[in-house]
Amino acid sequence: MAQRIIVVGGGLAGSEAAWQAARHGVEVTLYEMRPVRMTPAHHTDRLAELVCTNSLGSNLPDTASGLLKEEMRRFDSIIIAAADASAVPAGAALAVDREQFAQRVTERLASLPNVTIIREEMPSIPEEGPVVIATGPLTSESLSNEIMQVTGSEDLYFYDAAAPIVTAESVDERFGFWGARWGKGTADYFNCVLSKEEYEAFHQALATAERAQPSIEEDLVFFESCLPVEELAARGPDTLRYGPMRPVGLVDPRTGRRPYAVVQLRKENAAASLLNLVGFQTRLKWGEQRRVFRMIPALHSAEIVRYGVMHRNTFVNSPRVLHPTYQTRVREDLFLAGQMTGVEGYVESAAAGLIAGINAARLALGERPVVPPAETMLGSLARYITSADPEHFQPMNANFGLLPPLPERVRGKEARRKAQVERALEAISKWVPAVQPV
Repeated sequence: MAQRIIVVGGGLAGSEAAWQAARHGVEVTLYEMRPVRMTPAHHTDRLAELVCTNSLGSNLPDTASGLLKEEMRRFDSIIIAAADASAVPAGAALAVDREQFAQRVTERLASLPNVTIIREEMPSIPEEGPVVIATGPLTSESLSNEIMQVTGSEDLYFYDAAAPIVTAESVDERFGFWGARWGKGTADYFNCVLSKEEYEAFHQALATAERAQPSIEEDLVFFESCLPVEELAARGPDTLRYGPMRPVGLVDPRTGRRPYAVVQLRKENAAASLLNLVGFQTRLKWGEQRRVFRMIPALHSAEIVRYGVMHRNTFVNSPRVLHPTYQTRVREDLFLAGQMTGVEGYVESAAAGLIAGINAARLALGERPVVPPAETMLGSLARYITSADPEHFQPMNANFGLLPPLPERVRGKEARRKAQVERALEAISKWVPAVQPV
């Protein structure tokens, strides 16, 4: 068998898969269709371009997302390394300057002598493997159809949305203050304050604003943790106040009191010239976004440089399609990675690429594919998406509920989380030397 692999898709999962495989010494050919063919959500030709938020979630070691990142650091993850190097202040979260982040990933992969990057669309699955398909939520229609046909999986999907980005100079800081997200970390978030009357008027406008419709007629299925903000508003008058506009842990220094509601803005780039509306992913028409979001006092003259957009994410029924090695059941040299496997989130997608890339390289080298220990977040996520109930399968984030129970009962949530993290890092530390190249 030739000691080479093909990776289709240059997003987070594909970039990570190519990186890990290349570190094992195999020849890697990475296909990325941009800029020859762009997608509705992408804006550049860079690898690993972030299309929604610029946050990769919590960086705290006692969180599920933080644990997953730390496990990936043990594998010298290109995605986590690039994120660490291009981080912008975001309290407890790992947020990045998205241009610097994508540029770092692109340059590091392009610099590897055993990686060839080809800029063209791959309309079908290569017949000779190993092959890693990591084309993400915006897989082209022709390739998506072939994946469904080859795997025998029904077409599963959900809709995702991105939040608007505004210029910092257009934000009126008289109507807010800088503070920590949820009261944790440093004051890296600007909090746009709304009074009860302002909130009620904003809520009414948001709940009744005109939404953009998908280009094809089908039921709109949303992933619960990424609901458009207008969908949340439609659920009731207080849903936003207990969701993205919740002022928990915040005290307005101008009044000494907790605000009635806030909209938080996070730095989008290292220069802090752009700010992201946290939790405000939306599918409103662009004109409605200008009208409604400018009802927020601090954003009355906001300059929106990137509007919120909605796009369709395709994923397969992994419990029926995949092994926990990310190999397909119908073809051992065909791997899937990223969001199409049913993992949800930037880091989770890259994690799937990490394992798929390692295993594709191992297969090319004549070695058996492997699965991380069940005690780790990497291992538990792979096991969950391939063993969940196939009749009700939906995308899944990293969370402590995926990990197996501790051998002994530990009282208290914090103590239990600490024990789970320590067990996971001990397991991954023992496992890494067994699968990493010397």
